[in-house]
Order: sequence, then C-alpha cells, then structure tokens
Amino acid sequence: MKDRPDPKQALLLNGEPYPAAQSEEGVCSRRRWNRRVLIGILLVETCFVVPKYAHGQLGIFNAIFSSIQNDIGGSLNSINQIVQQTQRLYQTTVAPLAAINQARGFVVTSINNFRGQMNQVFNTPFTSAVTPGPQQFESILHSRLSSRIPALQTSFSSNYGVVPAVNAASPQDRVMMDVDDALGQENLKTTLIADQGSDTILETANQMENQVAVSTPGSNPFLTAQAQVANLRCQAYIQKMLAAELRQEAGRIAHDNVLVKRRTAATGGINGLITGALTER
Repeated sequence: MKDRPDPKQALLLNGEPYPAAQSEEGVCSRRRWNRRVLIGILLVETCFVVPKYAHGQLGIFNAIFSSIQNDIGGSLNSINQIVQQTQRLYQTTVAPLAAINQARGFVVTSINNFRGQMNQVFNTPFTSAVTPGPQQFESILHSRLSSRIPALQTSFSSNYGVVPAVNAASPQDRVMMDVDDALGQENLKTTLIADQGSDTILETANQMENQVAVSTPGSNPFLTAQAQVANLRCQAYIQKMLAAELRQEAGRIAHDNVLVKRRTAATGGINGLITGALTER
C-alpha cells in the first residue's frame, strides 16, 4: 500500500511545506476575532446613537407639552371663564334659585290643597238603584272599566228585555226595538271607555304636576310637549263622546220620524175606511 500524504504536508508554499490544518485554524480564529471586533464596534455606536435619538424624542414631547400648556391651555382657561360667567348669569338673573324654589313651593301647595278634593269629586259614588238587577247594571256602568263591556251587554238584556219573537210583534216594531237597543248599548259602552280614558288623563295630569314640583330650568319645553300630547288625547276622548251623543240624537229623531210615518199611515187607512163606508151608502 502506498503511503498517504500527510495532510499537514499536502500544500506547499514557496517550495516549503505548509501545514494546512494550522492554516485553517488560523483563518477561523481571525474570522472569529473580526466578528467580535465588529460586534464591539456596533455596541459602542449604539451606546452613542440611542441617547441622541431618545433626547430627540424627549425634545419633541417637550415641545408638544409646551404648546398644550401655553397656547391651548390659555384658550381652555378663557373658555372656562366664559362658562363660569354664563353659569353665574343663569343662577342670578335667568333662573335664580330663590324664584325656582318659590315656584316649586307654590306647585306643592296647590297639589296638597286641591288634589284630594278633586279626587273626592271624581270618585264620589252616586248609585241609586234598589232592586238587584238594576244594582248590578249600575255597578257595571260605574266600574270605569272597558273590560266589562260583555257583562254590560248581558245585564242590559236582562233588565231591558230582548226583542220579541217574530210572531209576537209587527216587523216594523221589532226593527225599531232592535235599533233602539243597539244605540242604547253602544252609547253605554262608550261611557265605560270614556270613563276609563278620563282616569288615564287624570293620572297623567297628576304625574305632570309631580314633575313640575321638581322640575329644573330648561325642562319647560319637555313638560309643555307632554301637556300638548295629553291635551290631544283628552280632545280625542271628547270627540268620541260627542260622536256618541250625535248618534243617539240622530237615532231618537229617526225613531220619532218613524212614529209620525206610522201615524200618517194609520190615518190614511182610517180615512180610506171612512170614505169606503160613506161611498157604500
């Protein structure tokens, strides 16, 4: 076997043997040294650059804070002074506290003096029926609850009677009785609805009085708007009652007119009979 060349004698330089392993180890050590020197230089530069950069940022922030404190702060102080002057104007001239307390006291006194008496007037019982049937009918009428309308219809039929059978009265009489009963029940039902609506209006009025007693300056437009809405609701209930009254009056006029027509027809029949009797003679 041939002897393998010594790796240390593999390379020659100027005719002299050059140890390769030692050369490679030297190159690696020089590279590591260069890398360490470069890292050290970067660290030194960073130590000098970062404080300068941070100092620049602090300068920007100081300029911003100075602008806020001097320029914007002066404007804010002026605005606060104007707001305080406006508040003093409202508290002393536009809405003085003494006048507000006086108005509130007047409202509270009015509520204490008149609300109880008005409630007594609105809730005073005035029943007058004696027999059981009318007493039940009257209690339903004064219940002020629209939910009792079916009971009202049943009690009305039991107290005022029902329309007679077909052979028990003439067709025209049956029609008129049915019309009169329908108009009467309709208006009585309307009274229940109107009574319940009036209770709602009174409750709304009490709530508004309570709000006025503790109201603050600037709340008048809201209270006025609420009062207008309550007024419109009250007007709607009044219109409903007026319409029921007009229907009742129209039905009464029509009923009277039917009686006149029937008397006229009866008179014409009697005249015909008399004329026929005289003609036969």
